[in-house]
Amino acid sequence: MATVRDVTFDLLRRHGLTTMFANPGSTEIPLLTDLPDDLNFILALHEGSVIGMATGWAIANEQPALAILHTTAGLGNAVGAIATARLNRAPMVILVGQQDRRHLAFEPFLTGHRLDDLARPYPVWTGEPARAQDVPGAVARAWHAARDLRGPAVVIVPMDDWQAPADDLEIPAPARLRRADAVAAETVSELVDLLTGARSPALVVGAGADGERAWAALTALAERLGCPVWQEAFSARAGFPQDHPLFAGFLSPSRAELRKQLAGHDVVVSVGAPVFRQYQYEPGPLVEPGTRLAIVTDDPDEAHRSPVELAVLASPAAVCELLAEQVPARSGDPDAVGRQIHLPAPPEPGVPLRGRDVLAALAARLPRETVLVEETPSSRPDLHALVPARTPLGFLSAAMGGLGFALPAAVGVRMARPDRPVVAVVGDGASLYGIQALWSAAHYRVGVLIVVLANGRYAVMDQLARGHSAGGSPAWPGFEEVSVRGLAHALGCPAVRINNYDQLVRILDDTLPTLADRDEPLVLDVAVEAAPGTYSG
Repeated sequence: MATVRDVTFDLLRRHGLTTMFANPGSTEIPLLTDLPDDLNFILALHEGSVIGMATGWAIANEQPALAILHTTAGLGNAVGAIATARLNRAPMVILVGQQDRRHLAFEPFLTGHRLDDLARPYPVWTGEPARAQDVPGAVARAWHAARDLRGPAVVIVPMDDWQAPADDLEIPAPARLRRADAVAAETVSELVDLLTGARSPALVVGAGADGERAWAALTALAERLGCPVWQEAFSARAGFPQDHPLFAGFLSPSRAELRKQLAGHDVVVSVGAPVFRQYQYEPGPLVEPGTRLAIVTDDPDEAHRSPVELAVLASPAAVCELLAEQVPARSGDPDAVGRQIHLPAPPEPGVPLRGRDVLAALAARLPRETVLVEETPSSRPDLHALVPARTPLGFLSAAMGGLGFALPAAVGVRMARPDRPVVAVVGDGASLYGIQALWSAAHYRVGVLIVVLANGRYAVMDQLARGHSAGGSPAWPGFEEVSVRGLAHALGCPAVRINNYDQLVRILDDTLPTLADRDEPLVLDVAVEAAPGTYSG
């Protein structure tokens, strides 16, 4: 007789969940022992890396990934990464093990208490099947929830359920679900009128507009309007080609600076981004009086919390396609708003490397189709200024802002998209939160390039402390003794320590031209000087 495990495996195959990212424990043994050959098991050495790799895989594949976690300890270790996956809108089915159902009442060793609450509110859906035969249906429901709500969905499964007979079993979920992507003309009529009557419109784009169709539609709309296009602050993905003449740069997370940037625009429409992402609190309005705000998004939460005159809840790509057809083309040549990117000159011999020197060297050499995964808070302003995203999925970062995303996410992206070169740019402090992912990269021969900007400290925190008060002194020490190269070697991953510019460009010139074909990871542990100043987002 077929078991619950057999039926669930068939369901996983039907929904394309045949690659599973996991760090197993004893409660997952009945599920994972003697896996069929067509199910691909990927081991990560920490649960944060499990979810981080699955997040990168899901974003790059644009379909749900499958992750498996071990009861309380595994789910608890992964909560931060699950929160990041939710804000990055990465669809994911997470199976969480639980002790044997037959003696849960006695609270045996490794019993998970209130597992349904442990990661709340970050899963988009959580299921705890009442009986073993309900497990396949819960997994199917989780797949639909992850796909439609674009986030992690959790199913908690007692370990004995997998071997239960699959009799009296029904799947309370559709085998196939079709979605309507069309947008009616009346849906955008108010937005058409708003833009048609604008004297000086502007667009703001965000992660929700990252895709080939949305990029094409936004480019057509911006050119029809002849208006500047801004990228939202702290965006996890690029929503517009950043080498386009109409790309104006990145919005500030400061209200005062934001008002200056958008001053003079009477209509601002945000596409695939909230209105507007902030950081430290500042009093005052978001925009100057007289500026009318609208938003286009497929995320209800994003629409509901945006203080706008008009919100359109629909596919950004479909809406912008209609707008580009219906909004009259503006006469005259648009203002020259495109950024001029000027790469800094190489440092003089003997001068310590700065983060921007490394980023400039990368910018001059990165293949156009590179996926750049970022987690270097103190150098992010320089990265945005020097390294434009030129293709969809060209830039990826953690929407949550917590550390530990970039290393595993880069590995997951490259696994899902072996046709794209993948480069992670990571601070040494950030790398320590997800360093275990280097073992998975090496073991599974994932050809990512990881550039670690190593200044031996939490530089962004030092900058924030100095900005908090005149001469502010951080309470935390540096960690110059840590060797990322040594840690990489200990995890079986090739790594090189780089101490000067000539060595850096030599290795980049050797590595980047063939990065798309690379089947082995490489870590560049680059010694850089901590830059002074205050973090600007």
